[in-house]
Amino acid sequence: MAAEPSVTRVEVGGRRLRLTRLEKVMYPATETTKGEVLDYYARVAPVLLPHLAGRPVTRVRWPHGVADQMFFEKNVPSGAPAWLPRVAVDDVTYPLVPGVAELAYLVNLNSLELHVPQWTVTDDGERQNPDRLVIDLDPGKPAGLQECAQVALLVRERLERLGLDLFPVTSGSKGMQLYARLGGDLTSDQVRDLAQQLAQELTKKHPGLVLWKMTKSLRPGKVFLDWSQNVAAKTTISPYSLRGRELPHVAAPRSWDEVERGADAPGALTQLMFDEVLERVERDGDLVADLP
Repeated sequence: MAAEPSVTRVEVGGRRLRLTRLEKVMYPATETTKGEVLDYYARVAPVLLPHLAGRPVTRVRWPHGVADQMFFEKNVPSGAPAWLPRVAVDDVTYPLVPGVAELAYLVNLNSLELHVPQWTVTDDGERQNPDRLVIDLDPGKPAGLQECAQVALLVRERLERLGLDLFPVTSGSKGMQLYARLGGDLTSDQVRDLAQQLAQELTKKHPGLVLWKMTKSLRPGKVFLDWSQNVAAKTTISPYSLRGRELPHVAAPRSWDEVERGADAPGALTQLMFDEVLERVERDGDLVADLP
């Protein structure tokens, strides 16, 4: 007969929550438990929640930890409490995450990764034009973060000429994301076209380093500048989200000083663990606070 799951009842953000199996190991390589994952999200919530606000949240769940199977979940989970806010977009009813209670509820369901679109919804559920542009830098081996940093500097130089300030985030996986704040006057298709044009331009100027086509056979040794993340139907890992990889890395905002050092020296820029991110937030605050 299977043992009953361990249960811990807590009050979070004014809500009573039933947390289960806090001792479950989610990251075997570091023996990081579900309780530690929940603790990370509770502590990082003040800087994470503004980046989720008003955005439908897609989760990636690992019911038995990162060594086992995972699945994407867009719809509100079965049995979700009535107090979990939600919004219907294109036949999908997504949860919204305005506070720490909603965040803890979803993380308790073994949701390690939180993905959001570049657009928000109104209180009435109407989808707005994107308020940010994102460029995903995906390196093809043997290229890595050093090459991503080099491309990030090229992208920054080009977009600064358009009056856009960029915010770099190491993805917690292989590469980086670069974000820019937008005024909301462009549609998702227009933003996608702008990013694609930029990718094509940089590929032409730096063919040995940058790639704009999605063809995997062309990627080795280059950085794929993924413009397609701006398509309205797509989502990107949120800043401060954990990643479901072997190690508990985080999509971590970085300074441009770090990126510049990473472009110059191999190994100077690395993906960050969740405890490192908490220390950085305590010391530096939110490096992407000005991003919507």
